[in-house]
Amino acid sequence: MLDDLLFIINIVLPVFLLVIVGIFLKLLKVVDDNFVKITSGFVFKVSLPMLVFMELYDVDLERTIDFKMILIVCAGIIITYFIGLTVAKTLKLKPEDEGVFVQGAFRSNYAIVGLAIILRMFGTEALSKASFLLLFALPIYNLLGVIALTTPHTTNNKLNMKKTLLEIATNPLVLGVIASMPFSIFKIHLHETIETTGNYLADISLPLALTGIGASINTKSIKEASGLAFGSTFIKNIVSPLLVMFIGFILNVVNEDFGILFIIFSCPTAIASFIMASSMKGNAKLAGNIVLISTLGSIFTMTLGLFCLRYFKII
Repeated sequence: MLDDLLFIINIVLPVFLLVIVGIFLKLLKVVDDNFVKITSGFVFKVSLPMLVFMELYDVDLERTIDFKMILIVCAGIIITYFIGLTVAKTLKLKPEDEGVFVQGAFRSNYAIVGLAIILRMFGTEALSKASFLLLFALPIYNLLGVIALTTPHTTNNKLNMKKTLLEIATNPLVLGVIASMPFSIFKIHLHETIETTGNYLADISLPLALTGIGASINTKSIKEASGLAFGSTFIKNIVSPLLVMFIGFILNVVNEDFGILFIIFSCPTAIASFIMASSMKGNAKLAGNIVLISTLGSIFTMTLGLFCLRYFKII
């Protein structure tokens, strides 16, 4: 039992320690908001798409594509969205709070925190499978995120579907998956020099992204955190992974696939939710609080969940 706990702690803690390092670097003024903005742009547009590409370009797509996993991930995101929406409507939240609450409940930081933990927990083959799932998860995250933030303001802020679909189609992570597919299908191998360069770019993506998350978090705001922030976090960190584990159990998902599903849905709320809230008439302070609380909370919920799954020989 103790061995299982120590194993999981050694998997999860280094990932979140990088987030904490980012928090302290910001507090010590080693990095500032401009640094975070520039590096976040680099990670999102260059390094992270390169990681996805490098993990997928030489894999066997027949082994990587798992329609059951795709179905569960898509269904899990959509169901969690409606759970958050139902709670928000029941509480009769203000328009600026409703969309932020809902997005905080379903939008996972899966592309950064999730991939980092999946790599450490299960290795590169599982990382390839999880990276491919991004092709389906990211469009749903983006579309539902826009819907969540715009529908509470329907009287004066209509959904621009053309713009939303364009943003989804040009998402660098989605493009990274799509760009890798011809290489994988036609067995095209990169020259060793190009492959090494690509791996260098890919290798810095997760450490830089994780420290960037920490540096983006406003730790002072936790003192002002509301019940709404904790409520949204509860759905994100506890309800969502439990729901998906139930679906996975019903559909007979086993071993590392079950673990991948748990990790994807137990990740904290994505920092993108704060950025979107700030630009789409949402409560930016609430969005920031949700990101902070879900990030700190997921250290414990993810560790406990993975420990239980390993202890009971589910993964």
